[in-house]
Amino acid sequence: MLIETERTPNPATLKFLPGRPVLPGEGADFESPEEAVRSPLARALFSIGDVERVYFGSDFVSVTKAPGSADWVDLKADVLGIIMDHFASGAPILLSDAGESETFDDPADAEIVAQIRELIDTRVRPAVANDGGDIVYRGFQQGIVYLHMRGSCAGCPSSTATLKGGIENLLRHYVPEVSEVRAI
Repeated sequence: MLIETERTPNPATLKFLPGRPVLPGEGADFESPEEAVRSPLARALFSIGDVERVYFGSDFVSVTKAPGSADWVDLKADVLGIIMDHFASGAPILLSDAGESETFDDPADAEIVAQIRELIDTRVRPAVANDGGDIVYRGFQQGIVYLHMRGSCAGCPSSTATLKGGIENLLRHYVPEVSEVRAI
């Protein structure tokens, strides 16, 4: 199995592409070993010790190393080995389908929410997936769109610029009811 790697805008995060589906849908984000209890692969990656965050996208795994930990030159081989072993074993990525699908919206805004979701799913998520992350819609209230940044997007130095300069401008242009975008 050949696994390609790509750098991301977040220097602490590296994107691993196993050349096969990883977790279609919204993906899964793990910020600690305790959160990784439902994923054998995430648990194994956290066992390295220098891993701070793991994100599974539709066709990639992004791994964020802890501040002050080993360089990617040293850590990369361990991560590659764990990912290869996992896929070779045939074990599932997740042990359950419980995810982060909770949203909060005013039912009166259903048409606006549909427009926002379509723009995020068709224009925003594919772009940030290329950088090893994901941005998931969480809600719309009183003109404010709430998004959850995952994978390499979480904690990335350029995430605020992406959120405000890119996503907020896009949504405000196409959906005049949007006044602001906030990360949660």
